[in-house]
Amino acid sequence: MSRKVLIVDDSKTVREVLKNTLTEAGYDVCSAESGQDALGLVEGKHYDLLMTDLDLPKMSGLEFIAEVRKIPGRRFLPIVVLSSEEKQKKFVDCIKAGASGYLEKPLEEEQILSIMQTIIPY
Repeated sequence: MSRKVLIVDDSKTVREVLKNTLTEAGYDVCSAESGQDALGLVEGKHYDLLMTDLDLPKMSGLEFIAEVRKIPGRRFLPIVVLSSEEKQKKFVDCIKAGASGYLEKPLEEEQILSIMQTIIPY
């Protein structure tokens, strides 16, 4: 049974690159372009890991993480933040909000697969 991953990013290109990389590695991938759209998916389905951008329309990635943590049964769901912003300051904010990991853009396939194996190994 493959691991389910939800990608949340307003960039179609980023969503497609991540989806292709993860699908080729054997993951079952869904995506959303906003935090609000993603919340509906997280409430209704099981995911093994979420990947979210910080700069999202309608709600920030940090707000999205905080909302996910309020959903029953999602308190410990692994969440990896994707961002091109300054890593040091944002990393601390992300951890405080409940993130499990952080990847800085631009993303490289090796980094993506490495963090996946660390957080949700097959």
